[in-house]
Amino acid sequence: MNLLRSVRTVAEASGTGVVDWDRVGRAAKEGTDPGSLDLSPADRAGYASDVRDARDRLGSVGGISFAVPPTVEVQNRHHWIDANVETFRTVMAPVESHAAPAFPELSRIANTGTMSVLLAFLARNVLGQYDPLLLADEPDGDHGLYFVHPNVVRVADELDVSYPRFRRWIAFHEVAHAAEFGAAPWLPDYLESRMEDGVAAIAAGELDRDAFRELDAAMTAVEGYAELLMDRAFDDATDDLRRKLDARRSGGGPISRILRQLLGLGLKRRQYERGVAFFDHVADERGVAAAAAVWDEPTALPTDAEIDDPAAWIRRVNP
Repeated sequence: MNLLRSVRTVAEASGTGVVDWDRVGRAAKEGTDPGSLDLSPADRAGYASDVRDARDRLGSVGGISFAVPPTVEVQNRHHWIDANVETFRTVMAPVESHAAPAFPELSRIANTGTMSVLLAFLARNVLGQYDPLLLADEPDGDHGLYFVHPNVVRVADELDVSYPRFRRWIAFHEVAHAAEFGAAPWLPDYLESRMEDGVAAIAAGELDRDAFRELDAAMTAVEGYAELLMDRAFDDATDDLRRKLDARRSGGGPISRILRQLLGLGLKRRQYERGVAFFDHVADERGVAAAAAVWDEPTALPTDAEIDDPAAWIRRVNP
């Protein structure tokens, strides 16, 4: 890790775009320790076993059929940056296409620095990731399942929990997301359309509230259903893990808290809390398998109002 080199890379941002994405990736890696990827045979076997067990348990408990992505990678932090810089570029493309800064060179340097800092922050904190290839140039390609091994090891130690148990819990969480997208093949296109409509409106100086409201409701369902499956399918109680992770998320210094706000991680927590309450109610009333009806078709997703009134969703979709 070399922070001075990272700053120099940002200062040399060039090109015609609002962001120099090649230098974003380079600067993020130069400012981030990649971490050790020295996996023992037990580590490799453990990741593979955890993913297989999660697939079987989640499918059985949820009453759904899905395939684990063919791409399952155990990465270091630099690998994760390489895998995600293109996603950042694609998401920001509509905004960039409409931007006309008064001082383009200075703006490019500032934007490149901002994006590299955000990417580096995520690389140091992401534990696992299911990539459904949203907004990808080749949406029919292989979805990915990633584990950032140095972060998994470090956070298990910080939380004072068993590393194999924590690794397994992360695997269940990410495979639960794979289960959702496997059960709802229409979901990537649905999320893409809402994201594109919302971002395009912002780029045009407008706000498409309906698009963002529908996107928020869909992501709340994604977060809540995954937690429901995990709670009912994991080997043992997870209250201690959740409590310690919640304390970790709310901690950190002022810069960490600012970055979390910029990245919308506070919004994700709200989505998680509302989603968990919604699906717990549905599962208690109708069973875990009945909750999978949200993935039947886009109209089966709960509306924003129904998330806070799950009985209304039950009456409409699963009477």
